[in-house]
Amino acid sequence: DNFVIGKANEFAHAACLAVASSPASKYNPLFIYGCVGLGKTHLLQAIGHKVLENNPDAKVCYYTSERFMNDFINYVGRQKMADFRGKFRNVDMLLIDDIQFWGGKERTQEEFFHTFNTLYEAHKQIVVTSDKFPKDIDGIEERLRSRFEWGLVADIQPPDTETKIAILRKKAKNEGVKIPDDVAEWLAIVSSTNVRELEGFLNRIIAVSSLTNKDITLPMSKEALKNLLKEKDEKILSIDEIQKEVASYYNIKFAELKSKRRHKVIALPRQVAMYISRTNGKYSFPEIGHSFGGKDHSTAIHAVK
Repeated sequence: DNFVIGKANEFAHAACLAVASSPASKYNPLFIYGCVGLGKTHLLQAIGHKVLENNPDAKVCYYTSERFMNDFINYVGRQKMADFRGKFRNVDMLLIDDIQFWGGKERTQEEFFHTFNTLYEAHKQIVVTSDKFPKDIDGIEERLRSRFEWGLVADIQPPDTETKIAILRKKAKNEGVKIPDDVAEWLAIVSSTNVRELEGFLNRIIAVSSLTNKDITLPMSKEALKNLLKEKDEKILSIDEIQKEVASYYNIKFAELKSKRRHKVIALPRQVAMYISRTNGKYSFPEIGHSFGGKDHSTAIHAVK
């Protein structure tokens, strides 16, 4: 009920609702991907709650990828793998959050591969989330990538200004607070695409208002956030973050910036990302070349010039 639907997430939201209403009948598996703080975990948990609301007897298992991996290691050490497999392979719905952290974890991937097959063949619903499209996740085996694409892949894009304002108004209403329009618009502009950061800014403004007994106004809000926004302005983006932002802006895949393709559609965004990495991030040319698929540093120099 607290999820705000906008153009950036309406497709993913509709897919989650369809899966929650009729598990394993279609869209199995459901793969949801998007950057940090856009609501993947919120949707994943909402699916589980909706299923249990419709059928209290359903066996729903929600796990983060890290917890799954740690449990796997513990059960292996205790020689209790039969118990581990029984725990995950006898459910009606398996929800795994942030599977990108399994990159390079071959034994964890192998165990999940067999768990996936068991559940899929038994017509049980599988939903996973990641910060990247399946083919863009480093260190994930091809056989897992292909299975993630068997059903439906749904992305969550960064929210636009209107959606951010709607999120702020809904959260403020839930807190029993009235947020002025100029404050909501300002927050939507100065915040990043991360919804958690946006809500964190609002939480601080509400706290300052409550503790100092001051009304929420634009000057008060700016004063309340001045240190946070200063730190934000001073933060140096990593090359990886720059690549993601540029890829999103030009509507291309993150991995294409590191590819060998020289088509103008890819070459221009790649040059822009290299330029920003050098001028804003102050990274060396060899560092930039390495981060763009092992390009020679002369390529990075050319991009900056």
